[in-house]
Amino acid sequence: MVKDDCIFCKIAAGEIPSKTIYEDEKYRVILDLGPATRGHALILPKNHYANLFELPEEDAKEVICLAKKMATIMKDKLGCDGFNLVQNNGEAAGQTVFHFHMHLIPRYENDGQEIGWKPGSPSQDELEEIKKQIAGE
Repeated sequence: MVKDDCIFCKIAAGEIPSKTIYEDEKYRVILDLGPATRGHALILPKNHYANLFELPEEDAKEVICLAKKMATIMKDKLGCDGFNLVQNNGEAAGQTVFHFHMHLIPRYENDGQEIGWKPGSPSQDELEEIKKQIAGE
């Protein structure tokens, strides 16, 4: 299933040119046009899913295996010092294109990027309350 007005569907289908570094029958991996670091790439499913919650479980397994494969190749070929896998879901989480995709971000010593978060400091009671809420206790 493809969404006619989705730019990532069009890129994944090859209708819009991209710098493709990998392709198979279900996925296309392209270089990001606004990279965080040298070699920043995106895994795009050829089928349209808005986010992780719509992605079938089997596809989720395939995406993480493809991410591992690509990160291994990229680490070897680019000589990066580390790697971030980033996947955002929803506007509040920073998703700007509503077609599931995973960022493959090679990291280099002193690359100037700060991909992370400010750690909070919840109390043990707050953590217990959250645990019970999620676990259904």
